[in-house]
Amino acid sequence: MAGWFPLRATKARVKIIADPPPQATPAPLDAIGIVGGGQLAWMLAEAARDLGVAVHVQTPGAGDPATRAAASVVLAPVDDVNATRELAGRCGAISFENEWIPLEALRALEGPGLQFLPGLDALQPLVSKAGQRRLLGDLHLPAPRWCPLADVLQPEPALPPGEEGAGPPPAGPPRPLQMPAVPRLPEGFRFPLMAKASRGGYDGRGTVPVPDLGALEQLLDRVEPDDWILEELVAFERELALVACRDRQGQVACYPLVQTHQHSRVCDWVLFPAPVDHRVEVFARNVAASLLTALDYVGVLSIEFFYGPSGLQVNELAPRTHNSGHLTIEACRTSQFAQQVRIVAGLPMGATEAVVPGALMVNLLAPEDGDDDQLARRRALEALPDAHLHWYGKRGGGVGRKLGHLTLLLQGRTAEERELERQRLLAEVRAIWPLPHQPA
Repeated sequence: MAGWFPLRATKARVKIIADPPPQATPAPLDAIGIVGGGQLAWMLAEAARDLGVAVHVQTPGAGDPATRAAASVVLAPVDDVNATRELAGRCGAISFENEWIPLEALRALEGPGLQFLPGLDALQPLVSKAGQRRLLGDLHLPAPRWCPLADVLQPEPALPPGEEGAGPPPAGPPRPLQMPAVPRLPEGFRFPLMAKASRGGYDGRGTVPVPDLGALEQLLDRVEPDDWILEELVAFERELALVACRDRQGQVACYPLVQTHQHSRVCDWVLFPAPVDHRVEVFARNVAASLLTALDYVGVLSIEFFYGPSGLQVNELAPRTHNSGHLTIEACRTSQFAQQVRIVAGLPMGATEAVVPGALMVNLLAPEDGDDDQLARRRALEALPDAHLHWYGKRGGGVGRKLGHLTLLLQGRTAEERELERQRLLAEVRAIWPLPHQPA
């Protein structure tokens, strides 16, 4: 099959030693902390309650979704380390709703009485897209060609007068450098390209198409180049995603591979199972296992892929529960949220296999008409067959904000049957809850 990228085996010298004496497994925790209070933290707290685990959250808003299900709340911004210290006094392990956290400052809190899961060292290469790309390169895992945006402004040696277009520079002291008059793409790059903010981009934010030199110059005029990366634009047939997890003992498990679809670079719907050859899923699971093991990562990790003529390529990594895994609440034996709670609390991991033939998750984005008829629309969605509505209870926010999601269980036994179901059900959902008009 064209486009496959085999994982490279590494040679290591192995020393045979006697088995270490068995160690007692620490008792599971009855309370954990979550830094963040949005919908992901809310669904984590809901899952924890069913497991008998108390969740304490740190979040800036008293009305944030997770506050409804939390055992207690530390009202503070997520980057307030003193507040995280207070949170640590209420639990033995802390996890994160998202990766935008002050890693270096948090290291002062680590100790025998407190664990961060995932660990801060495992998170370090994942909190920026540049770090992710370097990690993928180090592990020889397939990903789009990329470079720091600042590379397009690299200076070049100045030629002495009369030597423009001359051959190799003569021996002697190095020539002075001069900044290019216009940005220059590194060798091997061609327009169109995609620019991404290295930190903080999500739901379409921090992603800018760069079709030509003029667009590149405009981007450079309004952003700090050191904070962005530039990637080749990938021709893909489908976008796929995989939620994987690893426990404290190093055991790895994966959820079924899913297909995702974006609207204006925001996730529109997710289909399980992904309509691809089984070998694609096997390869995706190998990628996940390589990443989790290399990082000594503990917790849930989500991987977004491009799949097309160049094979399977990693798009982005999310060190947390993820929108692509919301349908696991109804479709799998253990949801991604229950799994994260289990791992952080030290409980055994739950089974990840599907319990239904298929599922469709549809995001409900804030419409242009504000709150008009939202309650009636929600009731209409809940009345659809095999529908499960999750309403986040957010307050405020602009057009296109994620207000909830709807999971619909599918009955089709083949990919063709499920695709027909997807088209029909998505049309029914969008007739009730249309997509907002957003700039492309």
